[in-house]
Amino acid sequence: MGNPSLHSIHVHPLKAARGFAPEQAVVEPWGLAGDRRWVLVDDSGKVITQRPHPRMALAAAGLEPGGGVVLSAPGREPLTVAVPGPARTVTVEIWRDKVEAVPADPAAHAWFSDYLGVPVRLVHLDDPATRRPVDPEFARPGETVSFADGYPLLLTTLGSLDALNSLIARGDHPEEGPLPMSRFRPNVVVDGTREWAEDDWRRVAIGEVTFRVAKMCGRCVVTTTDQDTAERGREPLRTLARHRRFGDKLVFGQNLVPESGGTVRVGDPVRVLE
Repeated sequence: MGNPSLHSIHVHPLKAARGFAPEQAVVEPWGLAGDRRWVLVDDSGKVITQRPHPRMALAAAGLEPGGGVVLSAPGREPLTVAVPGPARTVTVEIWRDKVEAVPADPAAHAWFSDYLGVPVRLVHLDDPATRRPVDPEFARPGETVSFADGYPLLLTTLGSLDALNSLIARGDHPEEGPLPMSRFRPNVVVDGTREWAEDDWRRVAIGEVTFRVAKMCGRCVVTTTDQDTAERGREPLRTLARHRRFGDKLVFGQNLVPESGGTVRVGDPVRVLE
């Protein structure tokens, strides 16, 4: 293979919604600047994702200066939502974590409730430096994360996507492939590596920023959701179950924790340090 490089960057301001692909991004201790600082919750405070609400894939959140978002979705007028000022927090339940966050303006709650057809609230992670620690089994003291599933960044590679699509093409449902990388909702996508090379990485540098590889990324039903139509199929989980099962996880990609700050840029060299 050639020299690995950063193929693309992906920032998702609102968890479970469509994001955008900038040419560069600042790496903060808890993830890319602006990534997954907003989330929807139900009446009990539980996080809303594409798992039960695949139509979240069709909603988009663009990032405004200062951290606000512009929301858009089919059949809805766009809505700009500012970062809420200091206010009483609400408790968000995200997997096994309980995190304090600040509610957005009620207009945002109504906008998304009308779109999804269920009562939801939009909340903002006001202090990512203290609110939510990374899983202590795979973290060092003081490491925190945004509203991402569990780790500051997710890395995938084009080589592994090509290999996965080749397996799908030879499987029971070849009509479902090839799949685009958007199914996996990564933050950074690397080109120029052999398939599954990332399985063996322990530390990597992307341009000026170094990262620790925390653990493989176990995948869920969201990967079977077409991000352009919100329709669900069987792939890639069926193929991952046959070829990429590690313990009880179906794996694609690696979770990263930044070791340093800085800016990553499309085209940056990617170096495997360990």
